[in-house]
Amino acid sequence: MTRDYFRQKRILVTGGAGFLGSHLCDRLIAAGHEVLCVDNLFTGTRKNIAHLLDNPSFEFMRHDITFPLYVEVDEIYNLACPASPIHYQHDPIQTTKTSVHGAINMLGLAKRLNARILQASTSEVYGDPNVHPQTEDYWGHVNPIGPRSCYDEGKRCAETLFFDYHRQLGLKIKVARIFNTYGPRMHPNDGRVVSNFIVHALQGIPITLYGDGSQTRSFCYVDDTVDGLVRLMESPDEVTGPINIGNPVEMTIGDLARKIIERTNSASSTEFHDLPADDPTQRQPNISRARDLLGWEPKVTLDDGLEKTIAFFRASPSIHVAG
Repeated sequence: MTRDYFRQKRILVTGGAGFLGSHLCDRLIAAGHEVLCVDNLFTGTRKNIAHLLDNPSFEFMRHDITFPLYVEVDEIYNLACPASPIHYQHDPIQTTKTSVHGAINMLGLAKRLNARILQASTSEVYGDPNVHPQTEDYWGHVNPIGPRSCYDEGKRCAETLFFDYHRQLGLKIKVARIFNTYGPRMHPNDGRVVSNFIVHALQGIPITLYGDGSQTRSFCYVDDTVDGLVRLMESPDEVTGPINIGNPVEMTIGDLARKIIERTNSASSTEFHDLPADDPTQRQPNISRARDLLGWEPKVTLDDGLEKTIAFFRASPSIHVAG
């Protein structure tokens, strides 16, 4: 950790009212920092940050980062972008603009302020990988014109911009490639597999598996992901990334469905549909860099994380629990 870690800083979190961003805001406030949360509320919601609105160290600003932002901060976490296929494919042009124009605007702000800036990139930059597990030096296998490319290529371009600002202008950058994250505050209708399965299991309706359910993912609880992001931000300047932040424990989607049905005591059945276009068949991070450079690895087991996530959805007034 850098020496100024315990100095109070004013920190900008774009996408701060989203699932991951709101947990990051919590962590930074708890560490004694001031947080400026910026979100256009396209996929984020005020409910995620309602408990922070009266905190004098927290400020919320509704703003779209595809437009310039003029504020004074010490650090920037750039998390703004729809992260689930349902949301990012709803308006793919805007998704690409958020990744690319948003990165340009936030990098410009960081340049003006001489601020350290972290880009929340994604495991989707690896596409449907030919290398398994995925290491940061793998360039990826991405369809640049497919229905998912607005997100995949937008994030890849954002990484390009970050490293060019670093090489050309000496900007202090950090790039995290985030793998599947889950936990409380996930949107119940965002199409992500953990939230979908839990909501359907609680409602007692069939759980949809694509293909034969043998495709794999690696699920990281949100607190662990946030800890990885903070450790990366506070690492020495020469640690730029990209660094994989994810859980290396791999499992099939079919096994996940069975585990969630069991843990919710659900009567849900499973039904099978065709695989969506360009859906990755395998996804597992190699986290050697995170272990070596950040001293980070996930601590929350899938069983413990699912228990907390199921409890969140079970208590949600918008979810009609069967039985």
